[in-house]
Amino acid sequence: MDISITVFIVSTVVKIALVVAVLLGIVAYTVLAERKICAAIQDRVGPNRVGLPFLKSHLWGLGQPIADAFKLMLKEQFVPGVVKKFYYSLAPFFVIVPPLIIIGFIPFASIDPVTISSLKIVIPQPGVIINAGTGVLWAFAISSLSVYGIVLAGWASNSKYAFLGGIRSTAQMISYEVALGFSIIPVFLLTGSLNFSEIVKYQIEHGWLLFPFLGKHPDLRLFVFWPFLFISFLIFMVSLFAETNRAPFDLPESEQELVAGYNTEYGGMKFGMFFLGEYAAMIAASSLIITLFLGGWSLPLGFLSEGKSLGIILLQALVFLLKILVFLFLFIWIRWTLPRFRYDQLMNLGWKIFLPLATVNIGCVAILLALIKTP
Repeated sequence: MDISITVFIVSTVVKIALVVAVLLGIVAYTVLAERKICAAIQDRVGPNRVGLPFLKSHLWGLGQPIADAFKLMLKEQFVPGVVKKFYYSLAPFFVIVPPLIIIGFIPFASIDPVTISSLKIVIPQPGVIINAGTGVLWAFAISSLSVYGIVLAGWASNSKYAFLGGIRSTAQMISYEVALGFSIIPVFLLTGSLNFSEIVKYQIEHGWLLFPFLGKHPDLRLFVFWPFLFISFLIFMVSLFAETNRAPFDLPESEQELVAGYNTEYGGMKFGMFFLGEYAAMIAASSLIITLFLGGWSLPLGFLSEGKSLGIILLQALVFLLKILVFLFLFIWIRWTLPRFRYDQLMNLGWKIFLPLATVNIGCVAILLALIKTP
């Protein structure tokens, strides 16, 4: 086998292993962070009694995610007798797998080849797992599959509450998928690409789409488009809240009305997969926002924009991770601050406000592009 093919295969496997390990670690400790932030907002202490095995102190309860994982894995995998067993067991996989695949398309560092001189090998595209030319389309196509898991769980559970949660999720996803897709068309019009890495490179050079003055060579013409890009950002971010079923858009599982919604009949690790899927979707949503509007893995003014060594690649990945953590905090903060929408308010926001606004926004950007020559 050719050495370059071997290096490509090995580097891809290593990247997948590292990304999945980091992702699962973030998911586990985001759950702890949510419980801690919730407690702080409600003036409580939160979980603080489970420490790490190798430390004598409780250390703010950092061992809680480990205890939760063992609890879910060791619970009896009870399956109600009335469910459609094959589809009942399949549904959790449809929820957790799509976010993991989406993250594979998102660049977490520079994709320029890196040479390891001591080993005399060149690592191709070190900062991304799948560098697809139409990566944005792939990511959005895969993200729409998550709703199948929720609908399948509601239908296969053979329970009225679960079925109502699944139906609600279907209507919610359809309502906000359209506005979500329309909201980022101005980004494609400006950058001229559907490739995530090319969109990041455009922002490094000309300015972040949400903060145009933070580029390496800020172009004043980009400021003309800023109001429309800000509208795109707001629609995109709010729609992602609806897509991830996070409060105030958590109608598919509203406990005051539907017990637990689509996952009412689930327990043990199957319930845990739904739980992990929600947080993995939050990470994927944060990654999309950062990549499309906030310069991806780059720092302001183009710092750390060139990945010339593995050390720089790791620093870029760390910058990307810190940006993700900021948005995860925002997801949590909003959940424990805003009340849940009524169902009619949810539908009105998606169809009567976001969709028309996103459509007009596309038209305005297209007209301006025809009148103003952009970089």
